[in-house]
Amino acid sequence: MTQKPSTSIFQLAVIVSALGFFVDTYDLLLFAIIRKPSLASLGLNPAEVLSKGELLISIQMIGMVIGGIIFGILGDKKGRLKVLFGSILLYSIANILNGMAGTLNQYIILRFIAGIGLAGELGAGITLVSELLPKEKRSTAAGFIAGFGLFGVVAASVISKMVDWRTCYYIGGVLGLVLLVMRIQVQESSMFKHIQQATVSKGNFLMFFNNRKRFAKYMQCILIGLPVWYIIGILVTFSDQFGKAMGINGIEPGTAIMYLYLAIAAGDFSVGWLSQRLQSRKKTLFIFYGIAIVFTLLYFFQSGGNPAWFYFICAGLGYGAGLNVVYITSSVEQFGTNLRASAGISIPNMVRGTLPLMLLLFKFTRGIFHNYLTGGWITGLIVFAIGATAAWFLDETYGKDLEFTEE
Repeated sequence: MTQKPSTSIFQLAVIVSALGFFVDTYDLLLFAIIRKPSLASLGLNPAEVLSKGELLISIQMIGMVIGGIIFGILGDKKGRLKVLFGSILLYSIANILNGMAGTLNQYIILRFIAGIGLAGELGAGITLVSELLPKEKRSTAAGFIAGFGLFGVVAASVISKMVDWRTCYYIGGVLGLVLLVMRIQVQESSMFKHIQQATVSKGNFLMFFNNRKRFAKYMQCILIGLPVWYIIGILVTFSDQFGKAMGINGIEPGTAIMYLYLAIAAGDFSVGWLSQRLQSRKKTLFIFYGIAIVFTLLYFFQSGGNPAWFYFICAGLGYGAGLNVVYITSSVEQFGTNLRASAGISIPNMVRGTLPLMLLLFKFTRGIFHNYLTGGWITGLIVFAIGATAAWFLDETYGKDLEFTEE
């Protein structure tokens, strides 16, 4: 007998998932915030801080792609809760060790391991909550988890101004271990328990590629999220370089990231509410695409000016990037229970994993035109075009009952 879904979004699974994503985002964006001081303390010159910073972000994202596949498979085979326990334990230990790193190579290895661990948190949390809550509450709960969780970036930004970069990593690791204890009381989803008794293939990642329609859905879910990481990983992470090219002095990436994520949190809350109000994932997605495009245009129209206006635009970009709740929730709803964790966990990490490709595209375009800003906006034009095209052809999933199996 299956457990009746709770009608409240303020149940233990939702609250603990929100806290989990808080710690996840703290650790995920911590490197972007402390990139300059941490690499400088290891003896890198300013040019190396930029080039090795891009390398480290890419390595972390590659780790997240690998972790997304591993934890996705485990989530469907062993359970959503085991993924939440395993992922947080791995990235907590990696971050504590990262605070002890004494060389660039150690830093690279530990960011890769942390990336693998960070991969499991959000997708597993939203998958679990989607299976515990009725369909009318899914988007609101997902918005709450993502919105609250993103304040972890704000915490990382504030803490980075109070303590040195090594202590920032120690704090992140300890927070993760505390959360691990809190997770003990959370129950596994009854849908997953039900599917355990079925003979259908569970967590078979190759199933995304052995059926044309399923493969198309999987790729669409990845592509619609590309603009989010173009905004986060290029426009805001390297905001100091863009500010310099625009003639705006005093831009700090850590501050830009803080404003970005405060606004993403607001966007996540809004997108969950709007999705329920419009009863459509796709309409909500395109509204937030529109907001993101407007602020991307404003970003590149800057010339001179002051940091306050620059940070305001970063906040606007963040609000538009709140669409990440839509693409993750929609991804979870597209597939059956035997593949749902694989989809929900791997897809956001595949999106993150495209950042190294976007960075390569950005390097290529700025190299062709010999202009940092031109390379930036051409990269954005390509990314938004790909995302919007994929979203246009994606199936609407609002109000859809979750399927038990994917044949």
